[in-house]
Amino acid sequence: MLDHISIQCADVAASAAFYDAVLGPLGGARVLDFGEVIGYGVDGKPDFWIGPRQTGEGFRESHLAFTAPDRAAVRAFFEAAVGAGAEVLHEPRQWPEYHPNYYGGFVRDPDGNNVEAVCHTPG
Repeated sequence: MLDHISIQCADVAASAAFYDAVLGPLGGARVLDFGEVIGYGVDGKPDFWIGPRQTGEGFRESHLAFTAPDRAAVRAFFEAAVGAGAEVLHEPRQWPEYHPNYYGGFVRDPDGNNVEAVCHTPG
């Protein structure tokens, strides 16, 4: 349903370093780089964008959930995030309240957004 999404960042360089680290284990990478506007994606299609904060005042938390191909990728995302200094929200685990095969790990990005990697297949 979504073609792409973009978030505004207080420090684009810090956010870029974070997303460079955590999206790699999920198969994502920088696809386009226009300096302070960077597009990440898979197979050459940028569907997640970051750029400088230009509108609004104050912080408004977003929740971003990235698809992981398997549970090992969720754990690799989480380890990369922690290695990049991310605040841990929830270590990777099953979330049966969502559905029996929901496996996700949650961290905060440099701007304080709730960022998750999730796999929906059995372990």
